[in-house]
Formats: sequence, structure tokens, C-alpha cells
Amino acid sequence: MTQTVNLNQNYEQYVFMDEGQILFAPMYSKTTYLIYKNGEVNHTWSSDYWPGESVYMLDDGTTILRTIKKVPSGAGAGGGIEKVTWDGTKIWDFTYYTSGDYFSHHDIELLPNGNVLMIAWEYKTRAEAIAAGRNPNKLQGNTLRPDHIIEVEPTGPTSGDIVWEWHVWNHLVQDYDPTKDNYGVVGNHPELIDINFGSIEADWLHTNSIDYNEELDQILLSVNNFHEIWIIDHSTTTEEAAGHTGGNSGKGGDILYRWGNPRAYRAGNTGNQKFYNQHDATWIELRCPGEGNILVFNNGVNRPDGSYSSVEEIEPPVDSNGNYYLEPDSSYGPEEQIWIYTAENPTDFYSNYVGGAQRLSNGNTLICEGSKGKFFEVTLEKDKIWEYINPYPYPSINDVFKIQYILPEEPPPPEEPNLDCIGSLSWVNVDGGATVHGVFQVKNIGGPGSELDWEISEYPNWGEWTFTPESGENLKPEDKPITVQVTAVAPNEQNKVFEGYITVINQENPEDNDVIPVHLTTPRKRTVNLPFLEHIKHHLKLFQIIKLLLQRFGQ
Repeated sequence: MTQTVNLNQNYEQYVFMDEGQILFAPMYSKTTYLIYKNGEVNHTWSSDYWPGESVYMLDDGTTILRTIKKVPSGAGAGGGIEKVTWDGTKIWDFTYYTSGDYFSHHDIELLPNGNVLMIAWEYKTRAEAIAAGRNPNKLQGNTLRPDHIIEVEPTGPTSGDIVWEWHVWNHLVQDYDPTKDNYGVVGNHPELIDINFGSIEADWLHTNSIDYNEELDQILLSVNNFHEIWIIDHSTTTEEAAGHTGGNSGKGGDILYRWGNPRAYRAGNTGNQKFYNQHDATWIELRCPGEGNILVFNNGVNRPDGSYSSVEEIEPPVDSNGNYYLEPDSSYGPEEQIWIYTAENPTDFYSNYVGGAQRLSNGNTLICEGSKGKFFEVTLEKDKIWEYINPYPYPSINDVFKIQYILPEEPPPPEEPNLDCIGSLSWVNVDGGATVHGVFQVKNIGGPGSELDWEISEYPNWGEWTFTPESGENLKPEDKPITVQVTAVAPNEQNKVFEGYITVINQENPEDNDVIPVHLTTPRKRTVNLPFLEHIKHHLKLFQIIKLLLQRFGQ
């Protein structure tokens, strides 16, 4: 049974006027849930896949972006992402998985430009790992799976272009094999990654979260098996990200900042370690207490004083230009966290894997004790004031990777329109040159008294397109949606997949826009091979031979 409890009689003093909602995807369910804080379900999205593992609400408040398990596997493996609208329409389904080559996992981050950052493994052979200076005794099996980050620009309902990438493999150092090019003094290179540190498993790093800071144009990673967080420069080109110069930092793709376990770069000992298999490292968002600081869910597995979890806030030593201070012959600061939440009895709060935390604008922190499916809210003074136990799919199997707090929806400003489109277009096995038809709808979901002037601004550059109507004026919220009739002539190419989007904009505010996904396939070139025709052709030849013989002997 769902358990939702207000734990403090003065709860109302801690929250703003209206309650927000919470978005989450249980790890062993194919359903994503949006709930009110009283436990009531507002909305659900179903999928053909289990999550793999995160889900986020987009700024429109109706569309979700979630990772999915394209291939059944554990350890955060995914293989793809889906973008799904409120009515369940899948407007993007992108796969990033090829067996033995690459495999996306754990987390994603939506960028302001609409592109998506993804974490993924790439596969290196045993020989490649040894050639890069890996100690053979630290190899388990025949592969090593270092992480890389890609930035994907959606280009169609199932397609996307990789426009930027960063690879751990380009930033290695080691002091095991002096015959290798990356041989060096590990302690002199905190900007590089010691290929012989940490786990002997193939999933050597197990990066489990990614976040983006638009102001700094930097990426924050949680590297679970190193018990560290890393920050890298996103302002680089892909070529610069593979090297050690370039970008705003001038350091290319090298690590700009790392914290949590200075042993990873020979700048400390076990007594200096702070993180223990942490998850969900994020920058605290603007207009929230502590904005710009970093919040981390510290799972606390095998701490020296016992296993228990905590949520910790640190203030990194960064200037306004995004440069991080490092004292010579020392480790990165700060020496201590500025805020830590633990249970009064520490072991009462413990998730041995997964979990997350989010700082709210009222100063409270929303926490997901992932392995127990427990969500709770604490104040800056560390009072627990609200708690919820996830009952999905079953109370005994209710693990949740992380959760997202959704701010209360503000009513649309009076007389300001808001464009919304409904539908998608899909045509399969269409002969080249054939004409196909479809429809989608345009409506105004804006404030009372608003009027929407809309038009189709873009459509795929393949085929020939006609829209009726292709624009409209004075569409009011109370009006029926406008149905747009679509006619397209398929390209004269066999056995191809064509994808793209139809973009509809608010003429007064082009940033208010929506897209209709388009998918069309043409069939393979047909070869007619009917046995009865071959039979007739054979007998026609015999008939001609008999006719010639009769003519000869008849003379």
C-alpha cells in the first residue's frame, strides 16, 4: 500500500503556495509515474522497455525523456532513449548500442539546444588495454569497457547525429609499463586518469550520472568505481576533447576538477576518501539555496565506520571563468563538505546502490533512497517532513534509480497563446513516386482570451509536400483543433528509410513551437519469379520446335 506521511506538524511553513509533483520510473516496471505529494497518481507513460535508468520531464511539463533497456542487462545498461508526449506518442526513439562496440547506460542530460548528452561504454580488447598500459593482472576476462560521452542531435523519429564526443581513453596515464606512450608519474597528472586504479571488472569506471552547467559550459560526472566526481570542458570541439588543449579551459578534454577520493590521483590516502560508490552528482540549480554548489547522493558502501548513506553538498573552488584552484602538491578542495544529511541513527538511511537528491527552491532537499523505493524531504536543518514509499510495481520490488521534482505549473498568462500539435505520420512500404496522405492537429492551449497565429515553418527535404491549411490565424483555446491534411509524394528510391519532422511555430513567438515526427519506408525492388510463367515459356519453346519439324517434314 502507498505510504505518504507529513512528518512535521509545521509542514506548511516549509513549502511554497502550491505543491509540486514527482516523476519517477521504477527500475522493474515499464511504466513511468507522475504523482502528487499525497501519493495520488496524476499521469503515467507506458513503454515496451524497462528504464535504463533515468527519466526527466522536459520544460513543456508534458513530455518525458527516458533511458530504456534495449537489451536486457543489469548494471545500469540501457542502449537507447525515448521522448514521449503526454498522450503516449513516441516522437523520438534513438538506439545507441552495437554488440561489442558501444552501449549507452545509466543517465542522460538534455541540453538547452535540444541535444542530449549520453553516457556509454566502448569496448576495448585485452590486447588494446595492455597496449594502453593496463596491468594484465587487473584485467578480468577479455574486454575492458571504459566510458565515453556523446552529444546527440535528434534528426528524425529514430535517428540522430553525434555532434560532439569525449572519451576517457584519450586521457590516460599509468606508471606500470614504461614502454608505453602514456607512462608517467600519476601524482603529477591529476588531469589524467590512471588506467590501473580501481576495479578489475570490465566495467572499470561505472559512470552513473551526468549533469550540465550552461553558464560554465561544463559537464559533471559521477564515477562510481573511482568514488569520485569529475568535471570536464564541453566548450571544446570533438578534436580538442580528444587532446589536452583548447576550449574555454585551454585544457582540451582533460579533467578540470575531481573530488571525493584523492587516492585516485595519488594525492591522499584512505583517510581522505569522502565518497563511497556515490550516485547523482548535480549542480544545485539557480534560485535554490546553494546554487552553483554540487549535491551528491553518497551511498556509503563499506565506509570505515560502517555502511550508511548521506546526501552531501560541496562548494568547489571555481572562479567566474570556470577555472578550478589546485594547491601545488595537494588535492582539490574543499577539505570538507558544507552540508551533510544522515539519519539520526545513520544505518536507518542506506541504499547500497542507486539513489539521488535534489535541492528545492524552498531550501529543502528531496531524497530518493533508491534501493528501498523511499522518497523523503528534509529541511536545511535536517528535519524530515515528508515521506513516501513507492508501491510500484510491487511493494517488495520498488527500487527507483532517482526522482525529479516538478514545480507547480503556473497558469498561462492571460491573452498569451501556447501552440500544441497532436499526431505523427508513418507510412510503410510506399512505392517510389506514390502519393500518401495523413493528418495532424494544431491547437491553442494558452491563456483565456488568447489568439494563436500559426504556420508550418519546416518539413523534410525529401519528397514533395502539400499542407492544407499550411497556416492559420486567431485560433482560440475554446476552438476545436485545426486538422491539417498532409499529402506527400515518396522519393523514387527503393529500400530506404526516410525520417524528419514537420515544425509548426507560433508566428508571434517562434520559440513557441512543436513538431510532428515523420517516418516513411520504400520497399525492396521486386523481382517477379512465378513458376507457372516459366512453365508456359518452356512449352512455348517446345511448340515452336514442333512447328518447325512439321513444316520441314511436310515439304
